[in-house]
Formats: sequence, C-alpha cells, structure tokens
Amino acid sequence: MTKPIHVFSEIGKLKKVMLHRPGKELENLTPDYLQRLLFDDIPFLEEAQREHDAFAQALRDEGVEVLYLEQLAAESLITPEIRKEFIEEYLDEANIRGRQTKESIRQILNGIEDNLELVEKTMAGFRKVELPEISDDKKGLTDLVESDYPFAIDPMPNLYFTRDPFATMGNAVSLNHMYAETRNRETLYGKYIFKYHPVYGGHVKLVYNREETTRIEGGDELILSKDVLAVGISQRTDAASIEKLLVNIFKERVGFKKVLAFEFANNRKFMHLDTVFTMIDYDKFTIHPEIESSLRVYSVTYENEELKIVRENGDLAELLAENLGVDKVELIRCGGDNIVAAGREQWNDGSNTLTISPGVVVVYDRNTITNAILESKGMRLIKIRGSELVRGRGGPRCMSMPFEREDI
Repeated sequence: MTKPIHVFSEIGKLKKVMLHRPGKELENLTPDYLQRLLFDDIPFLEEAQREHDAFAQALRDEGVEVLYLEQLAAESLITPEIRKEFIEEYLDEANIRGRQTKESIRQILNGIEDNLELVEKTMAGFRKVELPEISDDKKGLTDLVESDYPFAIDPMPNLYFTRDPFATMGNAVSLNHMYAETRNRETLYGKYIFKYHPVYGGHVKLVYNREETTRIEGGDELILSKDVLAVGISQRTDAASIEKLLVNIFKERVGFKKVLAFEFANNRKFMHLDTVFTMIDYDKFTIHPEIESSLRVYSVTYENEELKIVRENGDLAELLAENLGVDKVELIRCGGDNIVAAGREQWNDGSNTLTISPGVVVVYDRNTITNAILESKGMRLIKIRGSELVRGRGGPRCMSMPFEREDI
C-alpha cells in the first residue's frame, strides 16, 4: 500500500488506528464549567486511562496497530521553526485574556524541551495558579479586570474522541471545523500532522480545511463503501459544510460516487450520525429506533460540475441495500423494541460501535440488551469497560480514527 491513509469502508479489516489516551486535561474539568467544555460529568482519570488502555490492547489483540494523536503531533514538530510556529498558533487560538498572561505561557511552553511533554501540556490547558504572579505595574487593563474564571487556557477534555477533529476517507482527510470553540482548537494537531509529520505530512490530500467557517465533525462522516459515503446533518454538522466537502471530494476524484446525507434531530442526545447509526457487517447496521420516524435521507451526486440532490422517500433498509449492492440490509435496533432500554443504551453509546472486520465489533459491555441482540445476529463482540469513558458521551467509534483498512 503506497498511500499513508487508506480507508474505503467502515468494515474492512482494521490495520491501523489513531487514539488519544486521556490525560491531565480531564483533571481540569470542574462542575461549574462542564457545559462550556461539552461534558455532563467528571470522569475519574486513572480509571478512564485503565479503560482506554484495555481498549487499545483489545485492538492490538486483533492485529491492529495503534497510533496515538499526542505522539504523532509531537513527531510533527520536526524543526525549531515548526515548533515555534505551533506554539504561536496555539497561543493565538487559546483566547487568552491579557498580554502578560500570554507572554508568561509562551515562556513556559518554550521552556519545555520534550515535544511530547509540550503537546500534552497544550492539551491539558493552563490554570491561572500555574502562572507566575504579575506585578500590578506590568498588568494590562485586561489583566486587571480579569474574572474569577480559573483557567488562563481551557483544557481540551474531548480529545480522546479522536473521530471528530478530522476524518479519513479514501486516501484523503477532512480536516474539520468543529461545532464548539472549545473543540475547534483540537484540529490544530491534525493540521501539523498532515503538514509536517515524516510519514503523513504533505502526502495526504485535504478535502475540507479547518479554516472553513461552517462546521463539520468526523462522527457525522461514515464510509459505507468505496463508492458511497454517508454524512449526517446534525447538531454538529451544517448542510453547507457537507456541500463544500462533497464538491471537493468529487472534484479531487477521491473515489466516491455518491453521498447519502442523513438529516435527523438536532440535539446533544443525537449529536453525531454515528451515535445513532453504524455499519457492522456487509448487510447489517445498528440504528437507534427513535430517529427512524423523523429521518430524512438525500442522495447527492456530482454532474456537470454541480451537485445533484434527490430526496429519498423509500424504506431506509432498501435504500442501503441498493447502494451497497446487497440483496437485503438488516437494521438492528439499539435496545430492540424496548423504548426505555433503547433510550438508556443509546445514551451510553449502544449504537456507537467500531467494526474491526465484517461481523467483529467493539462495544461497551454495559449495553447488555443491545449486545445480546447483536450476538443473536451472529456478531462477535469485543466488549470493553467504559464506565468512565462514556461520561464524555462517546463510544468505541467516537474514540478511534482509522488510518488504514483492508479493502472489501
């Protein structure tokens, strides 16, 4: 395989994947600012790390090479000039109030010699108590009137959901513009990886760029086959972003011929398409039953240098079967026909599965009803603990970004 990124399906045997091991950024979550940082609760870091390490080991046990975002980012700072460029761009995007505060943080970052330590510190953020006291005669007006907010730079606690800041598709990457300011800074690491990394830098085509003004996230980008993509119109992804992405995909001849755009409820409960719909076999999908009645699907193709958009009104299973070239598709409902179980287990990412190979699926062990249904359909489940990881509202697919899958 000559291309460093190669992902033409959701289910081809996973060969290489990128994760982020939760770090000190989780210890900078506080109850007063959970909503600002897109969390509903505070995970216990040591247990979250144990759960994540077990997830990574389960992947290795299946023959998957595990890469880490923080390591790739550190390996991308290949010269002192690039390292300085990264620090300055990080500072510019950190929403720092006060010029002296910014200068203090710049000095701290420049003083960290190890690139991995530097990257991990930028992820963790800065508490104000970490900074040297600024004398009043050196404070600017912003420094003097600053609020009681405890952080000089916010942490990035959502980083262990590596699915979202960028998305691999074919041999290309969608480097995303995120829904929330607190997460948009996460895409900086992808920028440096795909610009400067010894393996990935300059060798991967971008079909979306973080400088775009409309939002799109990787949880809404699914690769159904070498010809068909699915993209969610959701709380986190604008229809306008999808149009930009698709024009680039078709113009750059990335390899896909059609996109199915899924429009569903716009709320945190269903924040991404992959929280309600994932592919687990050639002819099987998980789906959350609550979206089925209101779901709207559009087929998008590119003809005569224009997007052609058609509303699909037929049965979803039949539409998927037609586009995948199979006789029949089975939609396996999260929680089965039990609406209470469906709601509980979708909230705990029962629909958010990571397929290792056709019919081999990573799931949280806690979603017992959905897991029993999947096993009854012949799936081999790799069950991982997620009591702490799930507090960020993400499952195995959310926590992983494939870099290489075998073709199917």
